[in-house]
Amino acid sequence: MADEVLTSQDNGILVITLNRPKARNAANRALAEGVAAAIDELDGNEDLRVAILTGAGGTFCSGMDLKAFVTGEMPHIAGRGFAGLTESSPRKPLIAAVEGYALAGGLELAISCDMIVAADDAKFGIPEVKRGLAAAAGGLMKLPRQVPPRIAMELALTGDFIDAQRALEIGLINKVVPSGSALDGAKELASRIAANGPMAVAASKAVLLQQQDWNTSEMFKKQGDIVNAVFTSEDAIEGATAFAEKRAPNWKGK
Repeated sequence: MADEVLTSQDNGILVITLNRPKARNAANRALAEGVAAAIDELDGNEDLRVAILTGAGGTFCSGMDLKAFVTGEMPHIAGRGFAGLTESSPRKPLIAAVEGYALAGGLELAISCDMIVAADDAKFGIPEVKRGLAAAAGGLMKLPRQVPPRIAMELALTGDFIDAQRALEIGLINKVVPSGSALDGAKELASRIAANGPMAVAASKAVLLQQQDWNTSEMFKKQGDIVNAVFTSEDAIEGATAFAEKRAPNWKGK
């Protein structure tokens, strides 16, 4: 994996670290390839239950590397999108741990994760219009699905930043923690997810992401297509047995 992206594993949690601190973790092609490889590892390794995406050097991601952009280099992976993530969600949960700035493509990376834990001094925004660009890596489409549309409109058209408290108020993020502890906060959340049945978690995520495109006449059938296997799994029996025996379940993922 490229030096631009570092990974570590512990107790079923994969930590993916954007590692270009001198460039505020701006995304270039190598970073995009590294993120895509890490996501492949997440979904391909059954010992991993959840991942955290974070940035080195006290910031999350400042967006696209503009120096690389003017030379013709694009930080996109075919089928994966900007930084190897924005167009393709992993099967397993992904949490953003945000310190410092999550701006432009950095915000688009964060909102492509399933949950966000942010430091109290973090800043969020899609300032592309200030550079004559547009937030085309998902910001203009995903943001109005995650926050009130009028607020998404304001953020997109002004390019202004908001702080972590405002991001929490509008439902953009899950939790605010003291500066320097975003990764610890994300690990605590990840541990609570990793303790649950992996099949049930993956199926629940799939339904939550897909249901917005279902109409009422088809939604229960489509949900069933995803979750029915969970109810007939070995893990379902184990979960019920462990509850009755007052012990922690031993998940097999099948």
